[in-house]
Amino acid sequence: MTLSEQPEDNTPLLQVENLVTAFETETGSVRAVDGVSLSVQPGRTLGIVGESGCGKTVTALSIINLLPQPTATIVEGEIWFEGEDLAAAPIERLHEVRGNRIGMIFQEPMTALNPVHRIGRQIMESLKLHREISEQDALAATIEMLDKVGIPSPEIRVSEYPHQLSGGMRQRVMIAMALICNPSLIIADEPTTALDVTIQAQILELLQDMQDASNTSIIMITHDLGVIAETCDDVLVMYAGRVAEEGSVEEVFNTPRHPYTQGLLSSIPRLDTPRKSRLTTIEGMVPALDDMPTGCRFNNRCPYADETCTDSYPALVGAAGEHRTACHHWAKITSDPAKPVSPGVSL
Repeated sequence: MTLSEQPEDNTPLLQVENLVTAFETETGSVRAVDGVSLSVQPGRTLGIVGESGCGKTVTALSIINLLPQPTATIVEGEIWFEGEDLAAAPIERLHEVRGNRIGMIFQEPMTALNPVHRIGRQIMESLKLHREISEQDALAATIEMLDKVGIPSPEIRVSEYPHQLSGGMRQRVMIAMALICNPSLIIADEPTTALDVTIQAQILELLQDMQDASNTSIIMITHDLGVIAETCDDVLVMYAGRVAEEGSVEEVFNTPRHPYTQGLLSSIPRLDTPRKSRLTTIEGMVPALDDMPTGCRFNNRCPYADETCTDSYPALVGAAGEHRTACHHWAKITSDPAKPVSPGVSL
């Protein structure tokens, strides 16, 4: 079913279908994202979780085509946003969408912000690019936005450089930059990385407050399942460039169907864990893009793997929009009495 055929009351803000993003390397073309589909409803938060190297950030960058050129290209797929296929849109149209209808909060603000320009100038640039607004009004709107994101003395901070701000304040500047044009969708790429737990909580609370105020949709990319449980409505578990499991946060956390999801949940420390006991780990590593195992890409790390898993890759089982899993043995895994219990996080 295409986006235009879906009923109006259930039309996603963003619908990605069979996205394939490839990188050209010395050994040939490799697929960092291989057949990923996802959807984001208006006013909801989708969490994308997985180990480093699973394709989370590349998926996000593909949505607004901020991929490194000419190394990376979108080979296949459709990216429907507000009724328009961004995968087929010309670069001029993408310039109009980026920072305007879709805001991006990058992982490391110290490298994302330009060190030789004042933060106010960098925020105003997006506003002046997408709005017919005077310099004075743009400055006033920037100061107001800095105040909304919790920057103290915004009329002073607006003239400072990134290196004069703390890590938490730089992240707030990134959020202000993403929100200044009131976008419909915000992509937050690990916005709490390298921040202490107190600042992390403040940043997450700020994003939720902004979402409540403007009904903005959010894609939250993280490796922290606690962040997913606290902030997201739906979750997409990625492994080696593909979707392993997807569904509502409650479904995935309470009844994980994929052994990779179970492994991630089991690796979280619990309050009732005996002292001096070792944390549960997932043996092995995410395979290299040019050396993927045949069949299911998790089979060399999976305790349930058999010949079926090495012969073919499992399709996502389940109805669209519901709890779905890409595992040949999901029914057995779900009924396994040894399967992990949801970690001590708030649902």
